[in-house]
Amino acid sequence: MGKSQVFEARSQMPVDAEEVFAWHAREGAFQRLTPPWEPVEVVEHHGDGIREGSRVVMRMRVGPVSLQWVARHTRYSPGSLFQDVQESGPFARWVHTHRMWDEPSGGSVLEDDVEYALPVGALGRVVGGGYARHRLERMFAYRHSVTREDLRRHAAFAGQRQLTVAVSGASGLVGSALVPFLTTGGHRVRRLVRGRPGAGDIAWAPGQGEMDVVALEGVDAVVHLAGAPIAEGRWTPERKALIRRSRVEGTRVLSESLARLARPPRVLVSASAMGFYGSRGDEVLTESSASGEGFLADVTREWEAATAPAEQAGIRVVHLRLGVVLSARGGALVKMLPAFEAGAGGRIGDGQQWMSWVSLEDVIGLVHFALFTEALRGPVNAVAPNPVRQEDFARTLGQVLSRPALVPLPAPAVRTLFGEMGEETLLLSSRIRPEVAERAGFSFLHPSLEQALRFTLGKTTEGPRFRHG
Repeated sequence: MGKSQVFEARSQMPVDAEEVFAWHAREGAFQRLTPPWEPVEVVEHHGDGIREGSRVVMRMRVGPVSLQWVARHTRYSPGSLFQDVQESGPFARWVHTHRMWDEPSGGSVLEDDVEYALPVGALGRVVGGGYARHRLERMFAYRHSVTREDLRRHAAFAGQRQLTVAVSGASGLVGSALVPFLTTGGHRVRRLVRGRPGAGDIAWAPGQGEMDVVALEGVDAVVHLAGAPIAEGRWTPERKALIRRSRVEGTRVLSESLARLARPPRVLVSASAMGFYGSRGDEVLTESSASGEGFLADVTREWEAATAPAEQAGIRVVHLRLGVVLSARGGALVKMLPAFEAGAGGRIGDGQQWMSWVSLEDVIGLVHFALFTEALRGPVNAVAPNPVRQEDFARTLGQVLSRPALVPLPAPAVRTLFGEMGEETLLLSSRIRPEVAERAGFSFLHPSLEQALRFTLGKTTEGPRFRHG
């Protein structure tokens, strides 16, 4: 066994220690704390959350090696401390103690204390020395940022009661982040699922126009995110029909079902898209701008109109017009990364088209804000307040990755490779402002592109105070 070392990360939290502890103890905390650039799969979980005696089996990567990590919770002191130790995994020793305590001036402190020893041999050389320290700093900078901002967002509506929220598309990019965000905030989530539902799930078959209406009774809010991916391959007539049907018919089935409930939910937050505006060059677009032209604009108009039955039943409906969602977990950014990491990325077309982007964290923040903000209804642009030209996006991503971004993808090549899909997604120019969200007081966690990219790619260690010993 290598020599034991100690790593400590400490941060101020905006709520008391009891709430920090409760956040960690609720379902979904592990998912919220897992960095997007280091996917970890939970293979087994035995016991009750983080309570003493609980055991978790995970699969992860350390450098080029895929490993299994088995952790057991050994201490549990409500409101102040819990601890887990590695039973088997990449380290010779790993004891992780999570502490939190109140500050006299308000708020609290979160401290993660890790005592670890590196293994001997080849694996020890992979995870050894500076690599291990840097990896820990990246990971805990991310974890503390997520914890702090989640707690801040939930505290903003602490006077409201906890909700039961039905979520469609819960396994997608946005849904898989939203569900644990809601559950760690104390809300109950019921997933809308195709096929046989699990405990607490609600069965629906939008393709057949079917919904378990009885199971929807008692739901306080609905977040509708389901829909076939847009940017996957060329748009054949069959693919375009699937894109339209999955959005329009799915939304219609859901909205009609909600309208039939004896106690309908108070709010439906329904995903929409910036495709509503079409390609508009340098024009600054807000929620009051007219719809544009093209396949996506047509689909999005029908998609939003399909919520009419819910509105007519008195349900507050919010259409969240999503921009390009940035996350290392999936979506457009993950498709770009291999080329940029290889130094073969660059502008698309002439690079002058406007790209309205948004971080995944701000999308789930906007969903949460819309659930509780009664003044919000109708279209809400889910984009960051600082759109960029596509060439600036390419240059910024290259800088964050410390790679050149000089290899262009000319517009004729986009049209040849991707046809209409490439024209309406990669060459689209939409300069969109989140006017409604800003006026309502929403605070963006990542208003600048570089902030968003560094956060999701783990290219910053700012935030906590670190100590190595």
